Amino acid sequence: MKIVLVNTNLMKPPVVPIGLDYLGTALKARGNSVSLLDLCKQEDWKKACDEYFSQNSPDAIGVTIRNTDDCFFSSKDFIIPGIKEIINYIKARSPAPIILGGAGFSLMPEKILEYLDLQLGIVGEGEESLPMLMEVLGNSKEYIKIPGLVSKVSGTYRRNPRRFIDISSISLSARDTVDNLWYFKNGGMGAIETKRGCEQNCIYCADPVSRGRFYRLRSPEDVADEFENLLKQGITHFHLCDSEFNLPYDHAIDICNELINRNIGEKIQWYAYAAPLPFDERLAYLLKKAGCAGINFGVDSANYTMLKTLGRDFMPSDLLYVAKLCRKHRITFMFDLLLGGPGETRKTITETIKFLRDEVKPDRIGIAMGIRVYPGTQLADMIKKGYLKNKLYGDPKPDMEFFFPTFYLEEDFSSCIENLIAGDRRFFFPGPNRKSYNYNDNRILIEAIKKGERGAFWDIMRRIQKPERQKEIEL
Repeated sequence: MKIVLVNTNLMKPPVVPIGLDYLGTALKARGNSVSLLDLCKQEDWKKACDEYFSQNSPDAIGVTIRNTDDCFFSSKDFIIPGIKEIINYIKARSPAPIILGGAGFSLMPEKILEYLDLQLGIVGEGEESLPMLMEVLGNSKEYIKIPGLVSKVSGTYRRNPRRFIDISSISLSARDTVDNLWYFKNGGMGAIETKRGCEQNCIYCADPVSRGRFYRLRSPEDVADEFENLLKQGITHFHLCDSEFNLPYDHAIDICNELINRNIGEKIQWYAYAAPLPFDERLAYLLKKAGCAGINFGVDSANYTMLKTLGRDFMPSDLLYVAKLCRKHRITFMFDLLLGGPGETRKTITETIKFLRDEVKPDRIGIAMGIRVYPGTQLADMIKKGYLKNKLYGDPKPDMEFFFPTFYLEEDFSSCIENLIAGDRRFFFPGPNRKSYNYNDNRILIEAIKKGERGAFWDIMRRIQKPERQKEIEL
């Protein structure tokens, strides 16, 4: 069977569609002919579609939806309408069935299928389900056997139970479907996933909904093979896509040791998301030796009450220890804050920002004000049950399905935050008057990468934050 995988994520700087690369490996292993229509690489995506479908007649079209929106309260950029335009354009040029997938799709599959007027999609991992679907495509009686498949039957959508695959027993390291070198040159980094799922209890997080509520771990050997394969393609800087690399702790240790034992760490620089706990001397030492250049810690707050409200399991004092270890081992680090949640006050925000600003002193501090409410999360359930006051914001008017960008915000704290950060260049804060102050279509960031900057977007922005560097980038 012939299938074309379509990347609809047009974000710039571009983010490598790692899921399509993994899918390509799985589909080829089952005898399918796989091609890629990467619209992110095209100056004119419509022309690219015209050229592809005038020359090819695939049996199926796989479309990934990585995000549904940008998660920024200030912009509330809803991505699905843009994807609908692409879908409709493709539908007018090919009769092949379109199959949706991806992390964004898995959050609200029926609503997205209905909005896009499509019949098929796969929730969760597609490495097993998509090849199975290709074998029975067109025989709807067999669809009930496909794990995670959502299909339209007699006018309504039917969702099959998910089946989480054992990713420790399969190889995902080939990385030969996507043009990874192009993404490295234009996006500043490659991407690798060492595990799937999240067992944390953050009330707002969509990762357990889309990726699963328990960890599935890749073998350290296959992860190291993947690093080596991408190195051969000319890629030296990476971002690990795990929700939190240091959970579980032992797996993170094993990954680092494998990279060290193969002498890969001295050839690469990589970045990761991590939790403040567990983080100790041993892990920090191995991270640095394995090539880790920077870590983004999702800390949300430095106020004890807010941390417990948001479902976090660490204390504010733990942040001081994390900072101490990162400095000792020369690991650049960023703390991300999520402000405005249930019970937030000016007092809790002041305590958080002053503590980080004056005592912890991270290299970079990101601030998001307002929490995106996703279906299936604890926060969404709390709102539906009426446990929280109605403090939802969105356009159109928020409903209880949370399909369109919907945010919970205790109150507008932007002036309080602005006064506290007072021009401190360590802070990233997309306030109400800076709607474009994020990574998407950030001109300075795009130009910096064109001129050779590499690494995580936040670290590139940190390095070029000095006025003389920004002037240099703009030349």
